[in-house]
Amino acid sequence: MPASHSSHPLLSARTGGVLLHPTSLPSRRGAVGLGDLGPGAREFIDWMGRAGLSRWQMLPIGPVGKGDSPYSGLSSFAIEPMLVSIEDLAEDGLLPKSAARTPKTDDTGRASWSLTRRWKRPQLAKAFETFRLRRGFGSAGYRRFQRANEHWLTEWSGFAVERSKEGSENDASRDPRYHSFIQFLLDQQWARLRAHARTRDVRLIGDLPIFCGADSADVAGQPDLFRLDRSGRPTVLTGCPPDAFTRNGQLWGHPHYRWSNHRREGFSWWRRRVRATLDRFDLVRVDHFIGFVQAFEIPGDAPNARRGRWGRTPGRELLAALQADVGPLPFLAEDLGAVTPQVTKLRQDFGLPGMRILQWGFRDPSGPNGPSTDLPQFHPVDSVVYPGTHDNDTVAGWWRSLDRQSRSRFTTYAGDDQAPAASMTRLAFTSPARTAIVQMQDLLGLGSSARMNVPGKPRGNWTWRMRRADDSRSLSTRLHGLIAMSGRLPTG
Repeated sequence: MPASHSSHPLLSARTGGVLLHPTSLPSRRGAVGLGDLGPGAREFIDWMGRAGLSRWQMLPIGPVGKGDSPYSGLSSFAIEPMLVSIEDLAEDGLLPKSAARTPKTDDTGRASWSLTRRWKRPQLAKAFETFRLRRGFGSAGYRRFQRANEHWLTEWSGFAVERSKEGSENDASRDPRYHSFIQFLLDQQWARLRAHARTRDVRLIGDLPIFCGADSADVAGQPDLFRLDRSGRPTVLTGCPPDAFTRNGQLWGHPHYRWSNHRREGFSWWRRRVRATLDRFDLVRVDHFIGFVQAFEIPGDAPNARRGRWGRTPGRELLAALQADVGPLPFLAEDLGAVTPQVTKLRQDFGLPGMRILQWGFRDPSGPNGPSTDLPQFHPVDSVVYPGTHDNDTVAGWWRSLDRQSRSRFTTYAGDDQAPAASMTRLAFTSPARTAIVQMQDLLGLGSSARMNVPGKPRGNWTWRMRRADDSRSLSTRLHGLIAMSGRLPTG
């Protein structure tokens, strides 16, 4: 049995951070349609350093699937190919300097996956050809990368080739080596980004979805680990039951795990998955943590989540296996939803901080449940506080949606109704919680049009993008003062 309160060292300090996916980084030379891992990401880290922010939280970085959602990833191990920086490839000599010239200005505040793919895929094919002609596949660096990642790289490359046959990608995408090459580039550029972050006292926080998409290299490569029928279709789907907000519940559509087979192999797939994630990130937000105690099981042919049941999961055994590999777990537990005492006990036994959402704190305190525990005075020290997450409206949008009574409660508590996003940022950074994370949209005070995701909405999500002038020096100066006064500056 793990000892209680054995928190990871990076979770023991008082820190402040920002939630921003790399695709939301602003437009610049060589970054068309989406942000990427290149100079723009390193400049953002420089801005974080000036602001005193020491935690950069991202959404999942795997290859996106349906709806371009980072939570419908095509692999638990590979990185999204469109995150490759063309500007860095030109700097490294795999492309001519002219390749980084952007074909148009796209500083619109919206990301475009289609524009990025049309512009970037031909560039990547040219870089692949240059690498091949230079005998890069025989280089020590590439061979070292291939050996270290062979357990998933071959599987992903074969899966990506099959998918490319269904679309309109270039001829290079029919070669498994092309997809291995892209992952090699991403591995190099990620290492450069992480090293730069260390020089600014910034640590990276990843996001680990608990489930895998049915259309993924994971399911295709190891179907015995998932609950599928003989033709490969899921027999049991993931989701959430109906509640006050969703009459039909939420049907996510991912297959459930065949836990007996995971046990039989000593959770080796999970252990490889977590090690690969920790090769890229310093800390990891574990999505849907309640699924490590119980998960809602929906029949594979169900049209919605109204018909389902809760099934037990071996989360304690799994977390113990992971702890045996890495020591104190560097996890932030997304313990939102149907939290039971068993979920809380599991989280506490492994020393994992839970989450608090400030937007949920302003219900009527005279109700049967009393004041909300999402208000700062109730935040445990071992917790992570957010004004809102990627699934919430921005604070400015949330404020506009409040009824008169809720607005009055907020004003009474926060003391200011003229700048609700700034007030929420102050409440987050002055909370007792050791870790405080604020969405970039809320640091900028943006409205609902900047919202990242609306749960249950199939299209139009994941497209918000910063404008070039957003990460201003005046904003970093104001934030630095607040972070210093709330005791969250990095200590080195």
